[in-house]
Amino acid sequence: MSSNQFIVASPPSDAISAIAFSPEPNSTRLAVASWDKNVYLYDLRDENGAVGEGKLLQKFEHRAPVLDVCFGANEDELYTAGLDWDVRRIDARTSSQTVLSSHRAGVKSVVYSREHRIVVSASWDSTLHVHRAGTDSTPAEIPLPSKPFSLSLSPTKLVVAMASRALHIYDLKSLAMITDQADVQPPAVNRVDIEPWQRRESSLKFMTRAVACMPDDAGYASSSIEGRVAVEWFDPSPESQARKYAFKCHRQTVDDVDVVYPVNALAFHPIYGTFASGGGDGVVALWDGIAKRRIRQYQKYPSSVAALSFSSNGKYLAIAVSPGFEDGKEDIGPGTVRIYVRELGESEARGKGTK
Repeated sequence: MSSNQFIVASPPSDAISAIAFSPEPNSTRLAVASWDKNVYLYDLRDENGAVGEGKLLQKFEHRAPVLDVCFGANEDELYTAGLDWDVRRIDARTSSQTVLSSHRAGVKSVVYSREHRIVVSASWDSTLHVHRAGTDSTPAEIPLPSKPFSLSLSPTKLVVAMASRALHIYDLKSLAMITDQADVQPPAVNRVDIEPWQRRESSLKFMTRAVACMPDDAGYASSSIEGRVAVEWFDPSPESQARKYAFKCHRQTVDDVDVVYPVNALAFHPIYGTFASGGGDGVVALWDGIAKRRIRQYQKYPSSVAALSFSSNGKYLAIAVSPGFEDGKEDIGPGTVRIYVRELGESEARGKGTK
């Protein structure tokens, strides 16, 4: 069975920074963060229940470009991060926005752990803020050694990819515990020095662009601006660490010259544990990280792939496409920002050894 693809209606008017499917089973809600200072909430189902270009449910305006968005405890709760320095909670039912905390610089990433009911944001002020969801308790502020570029959660771990090829891995249970110690009202913060579970140096030689955790809690993949992806495991034993590897991807030969593109986005399939990569070359590829092989590569999209997200049931892959500096296009014209959704065939994302 081959995949079908459609373009989502009413896309943002400026570059897309993040895209996320609702974690609810079989949900077709999709949240999108954009440089046009808005967060968009779509439903891919029409009034008859058919999945297609869908409809824009709501648009939430911010004071500055929005750099990240994630769903919270349900599909009516969103968390956002952006260049207004704020971490916000959005209630889609009431359209209300609440500032959870304010950093001292732009906020690059925000993630929500359903297992531990905490929200973690990472800012270019080189700090993490850890918020206890659903309470007014003061966020805990954790200093970082350098500027964070990407965050990702597994059921038990938080991976923070930073400048200078630094990676910190935190135990989520420990992060949840420190939020219980604060009693001051936000937007104040409670500074906490907590040791990461592990400190690592990236296997990639150049700046990390994205990191994504494996759904089985075993490890993570990271990507760089220099057309490479690394696959690593959490287990610190020499046997597990010997399994880590990196490979080249998102490269094209143009006039006998090897042109290298940044790998902007990574996303793991929630069922099969394979992963997708999206690059500045406008290409999306599916990989089997265990078998160390590419499963398939899709046709080239019109411009740079900015973000990727699988639906919670693994049936759909959302692909955000925006012109980037690697395209030589700084001005984004009408119709150049698009969200494609692929309906995957039954075995399309299945790895070599997956049943």
